[in-house]
Amino acid sequence: MTIQHAESNRVIMCAQDSAAIEVPEANDSIPGDPLKGAGVGVRLERFARTVAALRAPDGCPWDKEQTHQSIATHMIEETYEAVAAIERGDIDNLREELGDVLLQIVLQSQIATEADEFSLADVLDDIDAKIVRRHPHVFGDEAAFAAARFSEEQIAQIQQAKTAGEVINLWDQIKLHEKAMKAARCQHEEKREGLLDSIPQSFPALMQAQDISRKMVASGFEWETVEEIWQQFASEVDEFKAAEPGSTQAELEFGDMLFTLVNVARKQGIDAESALRASCRKIRARWAMMEQYAQERDQRLEDTDIEGLEAMWQDAKQSEADPESNF
Repeated sequence: MTIQHAESNRVIMCAQDSAAIEVPEANDSIPGDPLKGAGVGVRLERFARTVAALRAPDGCPWDKEQTHQSIATHMIEETYEAVAAIERGDIDNLREELGDVLLQIVLQSQIATEADEFSLADVLDDIDAKIVRRHPHVFGDEAAFAAARFSEEQIAQIQQAKTAGEVINLWDQIKLHEKAMKAARCQHEEKREGLLDSIPQSFPALMQAQDISRKMVASGFEWETVEEIWQQFASEVDEFKAAEPGSTQAELEFGDMLFTLVNVARKQGIDAESALRASCRKIRARWAMMEQYAQERDQRLEDTDIEGLEAMWQDAKQSEADPESNF
């Protein structure tokens, strides 16, 4: 899909259709743009209209065919691309990728609007209310606490939240409180949502493990110290070693070891997913240095013995510590 501009009108050209849709909403890049200096809300509304035009009867054939399900993976892909830009420190690309994420949000909301499910306004209202509700230490007062049906003990704890760690624990408790209130309203339903049901199974495994761990801890299921978790880990290691190598049981025990390590990370304020991604980046960089080292000497890593590979690995580590070295 290409985008062209004609005077003050935005013209959207679909790659699958030569027909143009004119949206009489100006763009910042056009001289004399009436929206120049306008607030975010006005611009968001303009973008929502642009997306709605793509779904209009005379809009883009591809966009008109999409459903919640058909573009679900696009949300994941665009989010990962935004995360990659953050990790690279590429601010220009981050701006672009955040726009792509926003497109997915607005497009999903437009599909929902057409089906009378919810609107973009509903999405914005809900997230605003949730953020205010989950930051009572910033926005709350006694009336707000009462409306949320917090006990006096909960109110006192909320008002004392000062550090980032205390705030995270507070969020988890508020989420449990919200879930309990929702369950109370839905007692007539045959199946009530469980504590862990809200964690998407499509999440990467480490992210799932972190969220599961946090929710269980918010319910009071927690080790007192990190040392106790290490003792649990040692027990899991013993069970893994006792299982038949390569068996289904060994796979399960290995998963238990990883889950326990996630709890070590959580206890120490470490994001396990970010930690493993950082390690992957480090390994990639070291291996690239080893390939460069071998190429400069007209060698192939595949033909290098283990002693030679280990020597290059140590050189790569040294190069990380001393960027000015002649690795």
